[in-house]
Amino acid sequence: MQETSHSFVGRIRDSLEDLPSKERRLADFVLDFPGDLASYTASELAVLADVSNSTVSRFIRRLGYESFDEARRQVRAEKETGSPLFLSEAHATSESASLDGHLQQSQRNLTATFAATSGARIAEVAQGIAGANRVLVVGYRSSHAFAVYFRWQIIQVAENTLAIPGAGETIGEYLAGLNPGDFLVVFGMRRRVQQLAAVIAFAAKAGAKILYITDSQSPPHPKATWTIHCVTTGPGPLDNHVAVMALCDVLATRVMDLKGATGRKRLAAIEVAHEAVDEMASRPR
Repeated sequence: MQETSHSFVGRIRDSLEDLPSKERRLADFVLDFPGDLASYTASELAVLADVSNSTVSRFIRRLGYESFDEARRQVRAEKETGSPLFLSEAHATSESASLDGHLQQSQRNLTATFAATSGARIAEVAQGIAGANRVLVVGYRSSHAFAVYFRWQIIQVAENTLAIPGAGETIGEYLAGLNPGDFLVVFGMRRRVQQLAAVIAFAAKAGAKILYITDSQSPPHPKATWTIHCVTTGPGPLDNHVAVMALCDVLATRVMDLKGATGRKRLAAIEVAHEAVDEMASRPR
């Protein structure tokens, strides 16, 4: 049996990759709203997750609990700590639809994310990006938008920055050329495609530095150089990605500072090119 001091969500994270399909479905359901477990019976949870009662029992035992009630007691205790993760509920309320509700949740997510991310780690990551020969940024599904956005920011001072794969391309066409001078930024917010773990493992074997940005409910990848967790709890059924965007801005700003004169020279060249082709409006038309 695992140590009782190990958090409920931590136990699921540790077991996630090895779960059979039905237990994985149950784990995904529970991770969406772990605080709700305290209000369900085992039978109710089985119905909601579309699994059998025996699947719930096996899942609970695999996490190291002797009974479903023991797991519920730990969840209740963790809810009392005030963690936003355990305060998220599956059933929407008027508060979850209000502007104040979204603002407050965004503030909690930002505070929790940056409280868990040291300035030293941000500095290390930014130095790695600024000193890389190439920066490759990858993200699938909803994470694709973050990859494209981060690339758009970084390319202003780091010319060899790509969001991969492009339309009609495969990821292998880029992985084949990875070397120790490259830096891979991986956005892996839930729910991730299965191949993402293999992409990180391949890049690590090639010697590239890897930053893995994921949600707070997901385990770090053991082969990533750095993992940064972003709290994405939403006031309603959708994840709130304010902290992810803020992290992108912090990293991009730090990389621009590190690029110094070289970065400013590239920014100036971009502005000259804009003017030469009359690409940007200088005033409202």
